[in-house]
Amino acid sequence: MNEVKTYLSSKKDINAINRKSFKLAMEDVNFANLCYRLDVSEDILMKYTSKLEKTVSDLSNCKNCKGLDCCKNEVKGCVNFPNVQDDSLIFSYIFCKYKKESDKFSSKVSFYETPKALREAKVTDIYLDDKSRTDILKYLKDFMNDFPNKKGVYLHGSFGSGKSYIINAFLNELSRKGKVCVSVYYPTLLKKLKDSFSNKTGTYETVYNELLMCDVLLIDDIGAENNSPWARDEVLGGILQSRMDNERITFFTSNFNLKELEEHLSETNVSTDKIKARRIIERIKQQCVPVLLVGENKRNS
Repeated sequence: MNEVKTYLSSKKDINAINRKSFKLAMEDVNFANLCYRLDVSEDILMKYTSKLEKTVSDLSNCKNCKGLDCCKNEVKGCVNFPNVQDDSLIFSYIFCKYKKESDKFSSKVSFYETPKALREAKVTDIYLDDKSRTDILKYLKDFMNDFPNKKGVYLHGSFGSGKSYIINAFLNELSRKGKVCVSVYYPTLLKKLKDSFSNKTGTYETVYNELLMCDVLLIDDIGAENNSPWARDEVLGGILQSRMDNERITFFTSNFNLKELEEHLSETNVSTDKIKARRIIERIKQQCVPVLLVGENKRNS
């Protein structure tokens, strides 16, 4: 019986504290106006005093904000705003105009071991003064207009000619149209996969499945890796076979043409296997159009 009395007394004390905090908060005009707009009982409102004060603070920060770079809210570009649901308040984030505008141009590509410059690549920033780019840019423009009815591209050519930038820029554009895209820097990814597989962290299966299932995949700089039977047959061969079977689109960039890549894939650290290398190349040919890009080294400009 004493425990019940103690519990009721404690609950009464908490309610008294909550009501006092609410009354103090109501002295602020902006807080009071927000509560009036919600049109619910004081007993409900006082349960959420601190959250409502946070909403008022967020709204106050928004009044003279000039953009996302100036945002003072805890979650940039957002206000945690309440809505009435039955006998409670449900808080959810509402985006401001700057956040909505920014999200129109935000890429949702999943990048693995990809440099920042490529993650932020934009179609509008691609140099158009290089005539060697005409074929690839025309193909990619047609690809975007006729997605998913065109093959991917095996883009090969000279070092620093912009191969990776161009494909990543178009992946970013596709992602803004709702396509699930993944870009992987192949040499480093293989090392990461091998390490995670050896350590049994679970990362291997998660990443590998994402490479299999995405709408569009870029395997960047194939041929620059240290080739091994595991990398060629289990990783690359498995990815290509699955994506071919499920009619998913794959892009490649490389400094090697397909004949040179075949030679690279045939030689591993333990043996030579031309048949397995040829099998990989045939899968690439079935899924990709080879396009040559030889141009000025943009990395030195």
